[in-house]
Amino acid sequence: MSGEIEAGAPISEIEMADRFGVSRGPAREAIFRLESKGLVTRTAHLGARVVALTLEDLRSLYEMREALECKAARLAASRILDETLSHMSFILERDAQNAEMASGKAYYQLGTDDDFHVMIIRASGNVRIERALCEELYDVLRLYRFRSSLTQGRASVAWDEHQAILKALRARDPDAAEQAMRHHIHTSWCNNASAFEISGQ
Repeated sequence: MSGEIEAGAPISEIEMADRFGVSRGPAREAIFRLESKGLVTRTAHLGARVVALTLEDLRSLYEMREALECKAARLAASRILDETLSHMSFILERDAQNAEMASGKAYYQLGTDDDFHVMIIRASGNVRIERALCEELYDVLRLYRFRSSLTQGRASVAWDEHQAILKALRARDPDAAEQAMRHHIHTSWCNNASAFEISGQ
């Protein structure tokens, strides 16, 4: 997720076993799990590699993300609990104190229970949307969210956009929540597409 192993780079079960001090069996199983999540592809005679998306692949992911996550934000506006809103506010304030965030270098969440977007998706109360986003789309998308977060100026802009989404949720305004989320995803797409084209990948 952090880009330490770049898109398209090979993954060797022997190297992974040595790196993490395990036998080849668990390393092989871990690679299979990554493959099942769409993070790794396997080619005959070439082995496993980190997935390398085309720009069209990325566009498709973002179109799916926009459709589902904007709906999730709309639903969450009328269903989210006050305690969830308070926790989201705490998370954003904590993120603002992060050294990389404060310096404008990066703003990235690892997809845990404290992930801003995951909290909104769960607050929507729609388990099918949650499954589609959190179990299918987000794992692959996070590879590119991390790279996008490193773009100059994106960290503070993304944080401000999160604040706008939170404001709409606090107001229990479905239209505003959906619009704020749509704006956030659109700017994220534009930033990712630009980073994609600049890197030539």
